[in-house]
Amino acid sequence: MSIKFSPFKIAHFLSDRYIRFVLQTLWRKQGVVLGEKIVWLGKPILVLVPGSTISIGDRCLICSRSEQTVLGVNHPVILRTLCAGADLRIGAGVRMSGTTICAAERVVIGDRCVIGANVTIVDTDFHALDPIARSSQEDAQRAAHKPVVVGDDVFICAGSIVLKGVRIGKGAVIGTGSVVTKSIPDMTVAAGNPARVVRSIEYAREILA
Repeated sequence: MSIKFSPFKIAHFLSDRYIRFVLQTLWRKQGVVLGEKIVWLGKPILVLVPGSTISIGDRCLICSRSEQTVLGVNHPVILRTLCAGADLRIGAGVRMSGTTICAAERVVIGDRCVIGANVTIVDTDFHALDPIARSSQEDAQRAAHKPVVVGDDVFICAGSIVLKGVRIGKGAVIGTGSVVTKSIPDMTVAAGNPARVVRSIEYAREILA
């Protein structure tokens, strides 16, 4: 019995090998720190400004293909530093799809986080509030920025936006389409625009027992 391979499967196979054996080598030479056993589903966009750092922990799953995640993605995963000295860190066991993370100062994602389809996490306003500065060459330098820290085991649901200066506590859940402008405590559910805490979370003790 002959085995048939679809054109999509062949294309994915070749793309995955290219990412694993070519792009990972190039990224490491550029200074990106990559852990072991990272799964890349589709080609992400990684931009590392000289003098900045991007690190990705072990066993992460980074999905940039709509056909390989239930909700689909609007674009590939984008991991980008914006200036020298910026630090973008992703912990071990993180899963993300179609996510955008931009760091002008510092963005930290804890271990085992689940980041739903098309989430955006940024630590900068990108543009100055002052209209004169915004129309000048110093626009980006005048933009306000403040670190973002996402704790371990956080679940950020699809379409949410996390803005500068936010700290999301361990085990928290951010509801679909939320805009997080202020810090969220550990083990709580927050939702809305702006996101507010709506309930606390109990550990599933029967699973942990």
